[in-house]
Amino acid sequence: MDQQGSPPQPSSPVRVYLVDDHELVRQGLRSVLSDCPGIEVVGESATAAEAARRIPAVHPDVAILDVRLPDGSGVDLCRQIRRRDPSIRALVVTGYDDDTAREAATRAGASGFVLKQIRARHLVADVLTVAAGGTVEDVRSPDPRGRPGPEDVALRSLTHRERRVLDLVAEGLTNGEVGCRLGIREKTVRNHVSNVLAKLGVTSRTQAAVLRVRHTDGPGWASA
Repeated sequence: MDQQGSPPQPSSPVRVYLVDDHELVRQGLRSVLSDCPGIEVVGESATAAEAARRIPAVHPDVAILDVRLPDGSGVDLCRQIRRRDPSIRALVVTGYDDDTAREAATRAGASGFVLKQIRARHLVADVLTVAAGGTVEDVRSPDPRGRPGPEDVALRSLTHRERRVLDLVAEGLTNGEVGCRLGIREKTVRNHVSNVLAKLGVTSRTQAAVLRVRHTDGPGWASA
């Protein structure tokens, strides 16, 4: 992942458990997530039964669950895990978009429902968001009418300076470090950050940084 598009890292690694019956899929997920210093893969299972036994013992921050498993469903597993330990967050992944499965996952207590076609950096951002107590949904497919979504519109409403500040926040810089990089006072940076949060409709720097990662492709967006 390039540094420009990286979400800020948590103070301690987010512990993730993988559940998918395809070994290659688990390998791919493990490879992507292990590349992020803010994430640690602490276990994996190929079946719902094994996962139901091991996840409570390992106690991960986030469990990534395939919606279809050979001995059950990721949705039922999510419900079981969350009933036993609500502090474990669940991210349900699937190879196909299905509104019924999406709604079932939400009712089961999942914090997110995403497609397996998700880009690596988006998956990392989603895991960090879920671990921080947020919710995510894979809505990155282009609008069928060609119109940008509300989050894209909000990002485009930022001024050039606000975009530069958000870029640096997404790199994990503090207000003081952002000020040094841009040659402005820390108080001015705080004002810019407050404006960014208000325009994006979020309440934290992490949420703003995740939106930046999910809806923009790189540093070139700042000059758009």
